[in-house]
Amino acid sequence: MTLEQLRIFVAVAEREHVTQAARDLNLTQSATSSAIGVLEARYQTKLFDRVGRGITLTSAGHIFLAEAKAVLARAEAAEHVLADLAGLRRGTIHVAASQTVGNYWLPRYLHDFKATYPGISISLTIGNTTEVAALVRDGAANIGFVEGEVSDPRILVAPIATDELLLVAAPGHPWVGKALEPRDFGSTPWVVRETGSGTRDIVSALFESSGLAADDIDTNLVLPSNEAVRSAVEAGSGVTVLSRLVVEKAIQAGSLVVIDHPVPDRHFFMLRHKDFHETVAVQGFIKMFDNHFDASAGVDHRSR
Repeated sequence: MTLEQLRIFVAVAEREHVTQAARDLNLTQSATSSAIGVLEARYQTKLFDRVGRGITLTSAGHIFLAEAKAVLARAEAAEHVLADLAGLRRGTIHVAASQTVGNYWLPRYLHDFKATYPGISISLTIGNTTEVAALVRDGAANIGFVEGEVSDPRILVAPIATDELLLVAAPGHPWVGKALEPRDFGSTPWVVRETGSGTRDIVSALFESSGLAADDIDTNLVLPSNEAVRSAVEAGSGVTVLSRLVVEKAIQAGSLVVIDHPVPDRHFFMLRHKDFHETVAVQGFIKMFDNHFDASAGVDHRSR
């Protein structure tokens, strides 16, 4: 039994489709089918039932899948050890980031690191703050970057950048040029992100600080991305609060207007698991951010 056979088996089992697994592994369908056949023949154990054009795991296949994944995980851990020995010449970093950070702020740092250490592979997963924290907590991501507050005793949280937030609306909205009072927040529809988003938390906190309950606010749309929120507001669906990073080009183009009402800045945060091993590659990635920190505040003001 080889690691390659295990990788093929896991890929087929997770997809329940030989052709899809072969394509994702960059193998021929015959080579993929042959690897499964060799395992079944050598150990005289049926791992899959063929049902029409599809396949499903047998009870033995389900048991073997858990063991195969465990073996592959140990093999990956061994590779990390060897990567440590190689310094920063090779390695893998799994990064997770919430939408504002991952789509607008983080990419330049990924580019800079990759340009300096081309042998290190970096993967990026985008989610909301809650999802990113879960990936770090479970070890699926080495490092997380979020714009929302995270409170978990297993996760180290450090402020890493300042993000300017703006209240915006489409041109012609009644609030444009008006001096707002907090009670005005309930007088117009709002477009907001989903629960679990750091941006949604900021909007909710703004309402609470103004003495308004959720029932006092006309929430016109709840959307799953900054881009969808921005587009809806540009179309006249209401007002919203978004990072300047997200709305800057729309403001310059005249499709959005900044409403003259203060919104507190927020921090971007770096998340790390307090107990998990950090490879040399991960440590090098973190050090790059250390080099950008303001020594007195720990915040990179270039993000603004």
